[in-house]
Amino acid sequence: MDHAQRTRSRREETRSPSPIDSSTDELAAASDHEEAQRRRQSWSHSKNFTPRRANPKKRRFDDSESPDELTVDPEEYWSASHNRRSPSPINRPTPTEGSHEDRSGESDEYADNRVRNDMNDDRSDTPVPTAGAAPPPPPPKPDHLNYKEKYALKAHLRGISTVQFSPDCTMIASGGSDAVIKVWDTLTGNLIYTFEGHLAGISTLAWSPDGQWIASGSDDKTIRLWNVSTGRAHTKSFIGHHNYVYQIAFAPKGNILVSGSYDEAVFIWDVRRARVMRSLPAHSDPVAGIDVVHDGTLIVSCAHDGLVRVWDTHSGQCLRTLVVEDNPAATCVKFSPNGKYILAWTLDGCVRMWNYVESRVVKTFQGHVNNKYSLSGCFGMYGSPEVRYSTPPCFAVSGSEDGDILCWDLVGKNILQRIKGHTDAVLCVHTGKLNGKRLMVSCGLDLTVRLWEEVPEDTHEEIPQSIPNTDGDQAMADASLDPSAEITPAQDVMMT
Repeated sequence: MDHAQRTRSRREETRSPSPIDSSTDELAAASDHEEAQRRRQSWSHSKNFTPRRANPKKRRFDDSESPDELTVDPEEYWSASHNRRSPSPINRPTPTEGSHEDRSGESDEYADNRVRNDMNDDRSDTPVPTAGAAPPPPPPKPDHLNYKEKYALKAHLRGISTVQFSPDCTMIASGGSDAVIKVWDTLTGNLIYTFEGHLAGISTLAWSPDGQWIASGSDDKTIRLWNVSTGRAHTKSFIGHHNYVYQIAFAPKGNILVSGSYDEAVFIWDVRRARVMRSLPAHSDPVAGIDVVHDGTLIVSCAHDGLVRVWDTHSGQCLRTLVVEDNPAATCVKFSPNGKYILAWTLDGCVRMWNYVESRVVKTFQGHVNNKYSLSGCFGMYGSPEVRYSTPPCFAVSGSEDGDILCWDLVGKNILQRIKGHTDAVLCVHTGKLNGKRLMVSCGLDLTVRLWEEVPEDTHEEIPQSIPNTDGDQAMADASLDPSAEITPAQDVMMT
C-alpha cells in the first residue's frame, strides 16, 4: 500500500459519520469492515458529484422583472422601451460615473442614434426576416418635403398671433390683435364662427382634447372658453392673472388648463370651476411659452429670462431648469409627441431640441430669422407611412420673420423645405393630418391664415384659392391690409 492510499485510508477512518447517511443504531450494529466498505463506496460515488448551489439562478438586478426602472441599466432599458409610453420620463436615471459611457462628451453620431431610437416608437411592426435570408437594406428617407398652398384665409383685421388645428383636424381656429377668434372648415376653407368677447388682442389658443371647446388667452388678462357646437361662450371667464396671458395648454383629460403670463407666473386651472388650483412663481421675466406632456404628468415653461423649466403637474415642483450659456430670451416650448424631448425657440435665431432628462441640447436648428417676435412651431412626420425607413422621418417646423416657413429633419438638421407664401413675419405654424393627407396651417402679420397640403412630386400644381371674409366685413378687411397697422403686445414680444 503506497503513501497516497494509506493517507486516504486514514482520512476515511477518522471521518465522523454523517447523520444523513445513517442513524446511531445502524452505526452501532455495523461492523468496522462493513462500515469502512460502505464509506469507500460512498467516496467513490462522490468523485463525479458536483455540489448544487442553494440558489442556482440567483437573480441579478438587471434581470429583474420589477417595474422599478431604477433596477435596470439605463442603456438596456432605453433600447428595450421603444413601444412603451411610460409617464414622466424625468424620473428615469441619468448615467453615472462608471456606467457604460460618459454621455457628456458623446459624439454627434451617438446623439443621432439616440434621437432615431427615441423618436421611432413603432418598431414592433418591423417584419422579421426569414432564417438564412439577409434582411433588405432600409430605404433612405426623402431629402425634401413638398407642401403646397391650398387656401389663403382672410377675415382678420389685424395681425394674427396664433392658429391651431382641432384634435381631429376638421377645423382651424385663429386669433389675433383684432380680439376675435375665427373658426374655419379645413376641407372647404369656409368661415364657420366668429367669436367676440375679449377686450384686447388674443395671443394664444388651445383646443380641448374632445374638440368641443376653444380656450383663448388675451391681453385683457383673462382666459375664455368657446363652444364650437353651440357657437356660444362659456358663462365664466378665467380671471386671476395680473398681466397679458401669453400661452395656454390643456392637459390630456381636458380637466386642467395651464397658462403662462406676462406677470411671470404659471397658473394651473380647474376647468370646471374656472379657478386657480396652483400658482407657480416660475420665472423672473414674462412667461412666453407653455406646454403639457402627452400623459399630463409634466409641464414645461419658458420666459424672457432665458430659462426653460420642467414642472411636476401634481406637486408643482420644478424638476429641471434648462439654460444655454448666452441665455437668450426663450419664447416658445413644445414637447415631442413621445414626451422625451423639448423644442425651445429663442431670440437668437435658434430652435434647440433638449433631452431634458439629461439637461442637454441634442440638436440646434438654424436658418430662420427670429430676433424680435415670439414665434411658435411644432413637430411633424413625413415620408410614406407604409415604408420603414432607415431613420424615423420626423421634422421640426417654425415660422420666420422674413415670411418663410422652415422644416428641418430632426436627425440631420438639414432644411427639408423652405415654404414661401406669407408676405410678413410668420408667427405660428401647426401640423395635422386629415383623410390621410398631411396638412400644415400658418398665420402671421400679413393678416392671412394659410393652409398647406403635402402633395406628391408629380402632382400638377394648382393655383391656391383665396377665401375672403364671409361675415360682411369684406370692405373693412381689404382696407386694413396694411403691414404698418398697429401691433399689440399679443404679437410683439421684442426684448427691451
